[in-house]
Amino acid sequence: MIISIASGKGGTGKTTIATNMALSLKNVQLLDCDVEEPNAHIFLKPEIKQQISVYTSVPKIDETRCDYCGKCAEFCEFNALVALKNKIMVFLELCHGCGGCPIVCPKNAITEEDKEVGVVKKGVAGDIEFICGELNIGEPMAVPVIRRVKNEIDDDKTVIIDASPGTSCSVVAAVHGTDYCILVTEPTPFGLHDLKLAVEVLKKLGIPFGVIINREGIGDQNVQGYCKEEGVPILLTIPMDRRIAEVYSRGVPFILEMPEWKEKFLELFDKVQSMRS
Repeated sequence: MIISIASGKGGTGKTTIATNMALSLKNVQLLDCDVEEPNAHIFLKPEIKQQISVYTSVPKIDETRCDYCGKCAEFCEFNALVALKNKIMVFLELCHGCGGCPIVCPKNAITEEDKEVGVVKKGVAGDIEFICGELNIGEPMAVPVIRRVKNEIDDDKTVIIDASPGTSCSVVAAVHGTDYCILVTEPTPFGLHDLKLAVEVLKKLGIPFGVIINREGIGDQNVQGYCKEEGVPILLTIPMDRRIAEVYSRGVPFILEMPEWKEKFLELFDKVQSMRS
């Protein structure tokens, strides 16, 4: 089973849920797909055994063949190519690597070359298989790295995917194809606003989902009211507990020092399985 952990906004405790859940289960693979700022390794402290570069294809112009007709620039939906009177300008940061420009070029003046955009790190954290993507600094598009991380999915294991916050392309790429998505929120006006956005995305993707309310007690009851009105299951509530905050501040998953929570995460997994079946 593949479970994604997402959130409409940052700072709700998404990685906390992903790491504690992974530590509570057996035969687990944790994929950190928050590739712009991965942090699951802070809590799991994995031993990295392999690092794989991730590349995307970008256009290369052969000026000896090009007649500057501009067909490549007309084709590009992302304005990565601009045709001037005697030059084709290529903006690699806008290129999505679709491979269309070499096809439409009538002079065969465009080829593709590899550009490294990030890395995938593979390792182990105890019994957990750990895989993490890291987008290179300055690269604008995380999706190629996320897809490469997801290529490592082992269907024989329970897979937990830690997605990035928000509702961007990165989130869609991370949660796409998962069996169930857990949305982590907080009982605040911002938490509710961004939860609604995330719910709409998952409905359009057709992915079943439920909600975990973290830091219960710091805000109001509007998140609970929204979930009741929309028929969204609340899978678990985690109180605003000073002990959890202290353990978190030391980079330690709280089930390691509060073992009573392991049973709650096992119950959470059973709920997710029953809702999926």
